[in-house]
Amino acid sequence: MKLDETDKQLIKLLQEDCKKTTKYYADILQLSKTAVYERIRRLERNGVITNYVALVDKEKVHRNFTVLCHIKLVQHTKENVLRFEREILKLEEVSECFHVSGDYDYILKINMENMESYRAFMVTKLTAISNIGSTQSSFSISEVKNTPSVHI
Repeated sequence: MKLDETDKQLIKLLQEDCKKTTKYYADILQLSKTAVYERIRRLERNGVITNYVALVDKEKVHRNFTVLCHIKLVQHTKENVLRFEREILKLEEVSECFHVSGDYDYILKINMENMESYRAFMVTKLTAISNIGSTQSSFSISEVKNTPSVHI
């Protein structure tokens, strides 16, 4: 789907705050409410907009201990890769998982309450996955930038 400049502006506005009214977006974009509504529906139908979510303050829910965990698999067979990915999908603590190139096979983003809760997660859940060869964890000192927005 080809996006025009108005589509891009609308997406940017929705990524900043999707709870505003159609009238609010129409006023900014200098379009009718109907035109904005139709654009949003078209973006949804074409899969450009995939979901609407509430962003949670990690500190207020005691999940501000952020860990980036690098995983190396024992063996890179299709079966091992698929099994690992199925197991990771079951772990609520893992908010993001990337299959990557380089020294490690996967990078996980995990938000926990503290070091003790992370250790318990590692011992009881993560390392219980059978085909993990090694892990390396990095702990966030401070969050410089974290945005769910996609630059268009």
